[in-house]
Amino acid sequence: MMVRSQTLGRSAVSCLLPILAVLAAFLSLSAPSGALAQAKVEPPVTLVLRGDETPETLKRMLDALQASGRTVTVRIAGPGETPSVAAPATPGAVQAAPAQAAHAPAAAEPTAGSRLETFWDDFTSGFDSGNDAIPAATTLPEDWRRAWGENRNGATGLSATSRLLLCFAAAVCVGLLFRRLSAGGFARHLEPAGPAFTPRLVASLYGLLQDALMVALALGTLRLCSSFLLPEPDLAARTLRTAGNGAAISAAYMVLGRFLLSPGAPQRRLLPLPRAERHFKLLVLYALAGPFVITSAMIADTVARDRAAVTGFFAATGIAITIFKVWWFFDARHDLKALVLRYSDNPGTMLRIVAALTPWLYIAISILIWMMGRAAMMMSDGGRWAEAAGLTQIIIVLAPIFAVGIGALLRCRQAHRAALSPQTPQQEAIARTVQAAATGIIWAGAFYLFARLWGGFFADMGSPEFIAFSRQAASVALLAFGGWVALVFLKAFFDAYTPKPTPSLPGDEDVVHEDLVPSRLATVLPVMRGVVLGAVFGLTGLVVLSRLGVDIGPLLAGFGILGLAISFGSQALVRDIVSGFFFMIEDAFRVGEYVDNGKLKGTVEKISLRSMQLRHQSGQIHTVPFGQIGALTNASRDWATLKFNIRLDHSADIEQARKTIKKTGLALLEDPEYGPHFIAPLKMQGVADITDSAVVIRLKFTAKPAHASTLQREALKRVYRGLNDAHVPFASNAVTVRGGEERYAAAAITAVPPPSPLAPAAS
Repeated sequence: MMVRSQTLGRSAVSCLLPILAVLAAFLSLSAPSGALAQAKVEPPVTLVLRGDETPETLKRMLDALQASGRTVTVRIAGPGETPSVAAPATPGAVQAAPAQAAHAPAAAEPTAGSRLETFWDDFTSGFDSGNDAIPAATTLPEDWRRAWGENRNGATGLSATSRLLLCFAAAVCVGLLFRRLSAGGFARHLEPAGPAFTPRLVASLYGLLQDALMVALALGTLRLCSSFLLPEPDLAARTLRTAGNGAAISAAYMVLGRFLLSPGAPQRRLLPLPRAERHFKLLVLYALAGPFVITSAMIADTVARDRAAVTGFFAATGIAITIFKVWWFFDARHDLKALVLRYSDNPGTMLRIVAALTPWLYIAISILIWMMGRAAMMMSDGGRWAEAAGLTQIIIVLAPIFAVGIGALLRCRQAHRAALSPQTPQQEAIARTVQAAATGIIWAGAFYLFARLWGGFFADMGSPEFIAFSRQAASVALLAFGGWVALVFLKAFFDAYTPKPTPSLPGDEDVVHEDLVPSRLATVLPVMRGVVLGAVFGLTGLVVLSRLGVDIGPLLAGFGILGLAISFGSQALVRDIVSGFFFMIEDAFRVGEYVDNGKLKGTVEKISLRSMQLRHQSGQIHTVPFGQIGALTNASRDWATLKFNIRLDHSADIEQARKTIKKTGLALLEDPEYGPHFIAPLKMQGVADITDSAVVIRLKFTAKPAHASTLQREALKRVYRGLNDAHVPFASNAVTVRGGEERYAAAAITAVPPPSPLAPAAS
């Protein structure tokens, strides 16, 4: 149960990992770059006059145009030139201008194609204009002191500054008081019950709830105090409201950072980001600086007498914040790379490239958004460009979050189902296909939104040509998407059936991998994998080329001729492939089985389209082309009957030996380790031979092929011990010579002649 819980915990972590990997980029890009891009500096105005305007008319026109903060250049129209205002004025300026000037024809709008060509010129102009306006930002403190003195809330009693500080102090005190009072109630929930992901997630959610309640109470107190202490809608009230919104943004950053990084409590950290404590401190710094810049600019816009001062403030702070983000991403480049690769046991080349490029991608996006903001200051439709840049930023940030997050969520559900019950190859393939399809749909939607967002700047989206191109591109995209989904399904299906590698190592000859011997389908499918995937890929490519208007007839003819040439020039290769095809159809062998083709023998380790690899028990690997196999013996299929002999002495009791061997066979059947591998029990067949020195009896049993040798060795050991215990003697190779002493003694007596009467008997 504990192992299963940890497995589910790691699966849940892998679900959140891809989403959290983009979080740092999201926090760094979400503000205040959009506000800086929207801070558009009105382009300079060139006023072309006829030369007969009255001084009063000129004065009203110049006052109206200068009120918008623009730089006005006045010149007399040349021969054939129509008097006009070269750049559109603000609505107020147009209304203040005389009728003849208001109805003057405006300059022609730049074409969509020229906008891309002039982007660099607009950026350099905006860069120079913003930098030139930076010195004007020094007038903002004086403008602030002037405007602050006009507050009506501080006319009597406490000053406006005191009221403002009192509101913030009350909000901070209420928040800290709530945190202190609730510390005891939340303390027992903030400590995770274990190292798995689920307990850490529950503890982090309690911490998030506590922080969110504290921030909500503080903001509510701030709003309540402002209604009592700052009732007049003057600068102090607007400052408090704007600063409160900035404080809410800062608090949201910090609360989210605490939820994911858990500073000071690594035991419940959800985001395994290296150097998490350091990145949280940088996040706090950015959370304070970003909203401060936005709120300060919004307040300065209401008190500044010169719009150039606000422009200079934005230019200076925009450069500073962009430099900070670029440095942050550069400093975190190794951490982001490690985070992307953290839960991939065997990351591929593509994943490594993505991990290495992730920080540089966000650095480039930060710089590009800053450049877009500077260029938008000089464009007549800079607001649209700035808006498109902001929406593009959102798409770039949210698309990876949703795409990878949805895919990770589906993978987690699949891992949970696999933990509950084993999944068939079909179920695994369908699950991976659904994951790929869901991720692909989100990416396709992101690209569609991106194309719709920027297409209007570079093409006429209502033209028949653009509509026809869009339809063709959509059909090609659908075909490519369908082919990609089919490839994902087939690849997952083949991978699920691919036999697990079982390399033979020295000393592993007794290790049995019977459970890893694949089925017939699992042996055939991996061989056909390359052919099927190549066919699907080729057909998809041909269909896509056909939809793009490419004539695929010559391609098909060329492929046919090439295939014919290869077939004639590689007859041996064709013979090997055809022979292997029929071997697979006949199910002659599978990976993991022991075969003998008459010349070579060994365990089948790998089967390809044209050959197989045999691992000999001594370690050598033999590669055998299918075309060179005449006859094949498979020693690992279904069952194996082993017969072996033992030699008993001539004096041995054969019946006693039979009973002992039968008893040994029954004991082997009842053994929990060896019994399940027997098909027929060990028994004695009878006397096989009688020699001068022994009585040969034959034993046999039937077992599963993978365990036959092991069972034979165990049977011999037990039979030897059983016959010894039963006092059944084994045959010996020693030569025994029997003397026959009495017979030889009688013969010796007969051979001695009787004593002669003339001679006395020998004494």
